[in-house]
Amino acid sequence: MRKLLVLLAVLSLGVLGLAQQSRLDVVKQRGKLICGVNGGAPGFGFIDEKTGDYVGFDVDFCRAVAAAIFDDPTKVDFVPLNAKVRFNAIQTGKVDVVFRNTTVTTSRDSQLGVDFLPVNFYDGQGVMVKKSLGVKSVYDLKGATVCTNAGTTTEKNWTDVDRAHNLGTKLLTFDDFSKSMAGLESGRCDAVTTDKSGLVGWKAKSKDPESLVILPETLSKEPLAGFTFQNDSKWRDALTWIVYATMQAEEFGITQANLAEMMKSSNPGIRRFLGVESKLGEGLGLTNDFAARVIRHVGNYGEIYARHLGPDSPFFIPREGSLNALYTDGGLIYSPPFR
Repeated sequence: MRKLLVLLAVLSLGVLGLAQQSRLDVVKQRGKLICGVNGGAPGFGFIDEKTGDYVGFDVDFCRAVAAAIFDDPTKVDFVPLNAKVRFNAIQTGKVDVVFRNTTVTTSRDSQLGVDFLPVNFYDGQGVMVKKSLGVKSVYDLKGATVCTNAGTTTEKNWTDVDRAHNLGTKLLTFDDFSKSMAGLESGRCDAVTTDKSGLVGWKAKSKDPESLVILPETLSKEPLAGFTFQNDSKWRDALTWIVYATMQAEEFGITQANLAEMMKSSNPGIRRFLGVESKLGEGLGLTNDFAARVIRHVGNYGEIYARHLGPDSPFFIPREGSLNALYTDGGLIYSPPFR
């Protein structure tokens, strides 16, 4: 009996140790990151038809995490997740983190077993219709059929708008927004609704962008952020400061092109940020130069934004004067101090 009790105690300690292991350690031991993304959100997460690679604004944050941990942005496997399964993928441990145009809400943060990372894109819900429908406002859509994704804040928001304004619309939901767009093009849907950034992307990819119009109203607040496991502060802290590093780099004016020169800077704040004379990374379970790794391989926040959503991209979303500008330019993109 005594031997059995000792064995059970040892096994219990082993299970406890395993339960307490941070996902950061798991990722390091595995040698690659597994990142959940949207496989069909133009500009944010989709497969490039020419290369077959995942690309987009959110995808680059996955690459930034791989760069910070492994000094190699290619050490990441991408898992496409639709809106219905994205939280389950974290709950079951299928992925390490999700960067997939997801709105932070009270119920999601408190009930789904996930912790959110810093907001990396500020959005709002919009509606898109065919010009031929002849409507100028969301509130002209009385009795219309409106299509969107199932299991999203978009679905709930539209229900609120419909009730508040007595629109009497019929809401059709799908597991993939491409089906909503197909419905709009075929005439099954009179309108589609999702985040305005998504509408810009889908309009650009449509067969006839000029035939579509995004109505002027913004129906909600949609702060978008990555998310990961609840109560794994070591992993969440590392991810949080990797996201913030992209923002702080832009504020400092550190880019992929001038990183080598900035490493020689005499500015103590820059030297501390880049790990030249600090041990901030060690406190996060990362190398002290983790921010420099991110910039070297992926770039700062502004470079990521411009690459996928800037004026030279097919999915141009103006940043100037928006909430997605740096706080120094009147926006909300802001990093706490690296100190």
